[in-house]
Order: sequence, then C-alpha cells, then structure tokens
Amino acid sequence: MVLPYHILFKMKIGLLGYGKMGKVIERIATDRGHEIVAKINRNDDKNELLKADVVIEFSAPESVIKNLKYCINNELSTVCGTTGWNDSIKEIYSLLEAKNGALVHASNFSLGVNIFFELNKKLAAMMNQFDEYNVHLKEIHHTEKKDAPSGTAITVAEGIMENTTYSKWHLGDSNKQESLGIEALREHDVKGTHIVTYNSPVDQIEITHTAHSRDGFALGAVIAAEWIEGKKGVYGMKEVLGL
Repeated sequence: MVLPYHILFKMKIGLLGYGKMGKVIERIATDRGHEIVAKINRNDDKNELLKADVVIEFSAPESVIKNLKYCINNELSTVCGTTGWNDSIKEIYSLLEAKNGALVHASNFSLGVNIFFELNKKLAAMMNQFDEYNVHLKEIHHTEKKDAPSGTAITVAEGIMENTTYSKWHLGDSNKQESLGIEALREHDVKGTHIVTYNSPVDQIEITHTAHSRDGFALGAVIAAEWIEGKKGVYGMKEVLGL
C-alpha cells in the first residue's frame, strides 16, 4: 500500500499537547497542506480547539482523560496518541457511543510499528507449538517517558497473549508460566525500540523495531486525522492503514 503524500483537501487541525511531538506533527501537517488552528498546552484555553475539524491529542497520562472528554463533549473528531489510560477505556468508549463521537487511538501511529504488530502476532502463533522456546519482550525509550511499560510494548504483549497460553503480562524481565514479562529500560534520547526474542537451548529468533525519529509517529497521526474526517466510531491504526 502506498500512502499519499499529496492530499485532496485541507483540514483545520487543533493540537492538544504542544511538546516535542506536537511540534513535529505541526511541521508534517503543514507540509501536507493543513492549517494548525490551535496549539494547546495544559493551562491554555481549550475553546480554541472549537475552530478545528480534527484534534490531535499527544499530552500526558494525567491529562488525557480530561482532554478526551472535552473533545467528545464538544463533538470534535480526535486522534489520540497518549498512552497510559487503559483503565479508563470503557468510560471513554461509553461516552463516545452516547455522543456519537469519532476517535482514533493507538499505542503507536508509526506505519512500521503497526506492521511489526501484525508480524509479532503471526510469529507468536507459529512459535506457540514449540515448547522449547521462551519468549522475552523488551522496550527502550527516552528518560522523559512517564509510563512503563510503553503502550506499544503492551500492544505487542497483547498480540503474543492472543496467540499463546499467556493470560497476562507483568513489568519485569522474568518469565512466569502464565505471565509474560516486559522489560522496560529508559535511556537518553532513544525514540523507541521494541524487541521480541524467542530463546531455546540451541538458538534464538528475534524481531526488532527501532524508531530513528518522531517523524514516523507524527505522519501516522496526521494520516489518521485525514482518515477520521467525516466518520463516527472508535478505530485503531489497523483500520486506518488497512492492515
């Protein structure tokens, strides 16, 4: 599939969270012909977002629920890249249904990562029949990332759990019989690395995704904003990218 660089319409986009990711999204969105009509940080007036066709939300775990409720209650189609709010998903989904809203949310908007998600599921299904292999999951991010493990790592773990006998995951590098360990490391200026390893006494199989910059995440978020325009419901990047 070839993703379009040139688009046929211009959107008014509001940025809810204007940190490092917000600035990259702004650059890519304007390069694609869109207009940024609001740049909102924690203490700014959110009503500026009412000018937007779509809101792209990249804030922080402690702010995301309040932000999503504002957007849903004000009938703003939203793309959410903030992670760390899994415990509130049912509440947000119920509000979306009641308000007939539109949301794309994903633990990672990168095209490469979403391909990695699908590859991870297929590999897990293949490896599940070989008891001699133990699976290990590691994620590495920058020291400013607040949630651990990353939302991307949790999505990877869920893909493994869907296709194996693991029933849950835990933070740590040890494997328990029913629980998949996720090792979370924080290092300076790492954009995001996720590694799935299958070890046996005689060999090792490994798949890795390494992000070189934030551009891939930002481009995916803008493509999701273009895609959600005019739609209703809850979607992920699998639907956006047709994977």
